[in-house]
Amino acid sequence: MLERIKSTLSSLAPAEQRVGKLLLTDPRTFSTLPVTELAERAGVSKPTVVRFCRSMGYEGLSDFKLKLAGSLSEGVPFIHRNVGAQDNSNDVLVKVIDNTVTAFLKYRNDASSAAIDKAAEAIALTHKKGKRLEFFGVGNSGIVAQDAQHKFFRLGFHTISHSDGHMQIMSASLLGPGDCLVVFSNSGRTRDLLDSCEIAKKNGATTVVVTASGSPLANAGKIHLAADHPESYEKFSPMVSRLLHLMIVDVLATTVALRIGSTQLQPLLRNMKQNLLNKRYS
Repeated sequence: MLERIKSTLSSLAPAEQRVGKLLLTDPRTFSTLPVTELAERAGVSKPTVVRFCRSMGYEGLSDFKLKLAGSLSEGVPFIHRNVGAQDNSNDVLVKVIDNTVTAFLKYRNDASSAAIDKAAEAIALTHKKGKRLEFFGVGNSGIVAQDAQHKFFRLGFHTISHSDGHMQIMSASLLGPGDCLVVFSNSGRTRDLLDSCEIAKKNGATTVVVTASGSPLANAGKIHLAADHPESYEKFSPMVSRLLHLMIVDVLATTVALRIGSTQLQPLLRNMKQNLLNKRYS
């Protein structure tokens, strides 16, 4: 990102060039400063700072700073470096957290908002029709499926999750038009998940798959949310894919909640919380 900005700097207006030179001098500081201070340091107006960001192909300063922070994070030490037996606790802290943050930033930069919109629309339509929403996963992805069920149950959905292959096949056989199946898998190669997705789709249910691009499961679903992270199977490999999938669940749940609207959700959540409090403190 910085190399591209450097190579195109000479084609910009003189005022915008000053913003670019300020950025290249200290990109980390640039990504944290408000527009007023950036303008003062570059000796330009605040609109000039915004114009510079748009000249680089971004929506504005906020979008530019987010992408800049992601680009810088991908270049910090230890990124995508495996944890080793000789590492001390500080090494592990830095490597695991930086690797996870980088995976999140990469997803944010690569994610298809169009695919998220399609998935959210399908899930919201399932709720509107009073149909079933189911989440499938195996192993670590099974934990994600349970978390997704919990979040959407709170939103008033008729939802369950399955991590057992036999239950997945049987449950998928009962799905039909208007129902929605969401499947999580890092590798996208689990036979039962593939079969379940094919059965549900054949029966007319909407199938959303959260998996790596190019995997067998990616081609089996109707809507594909690409979650590309090369999970290592070495002894010291952190399960970043599970955290990435959990984040995608949060994105979907929040997007769907906004589509449903607060008029329906707030009384439901308020009543649910009060009943839990009554039970907890009785």
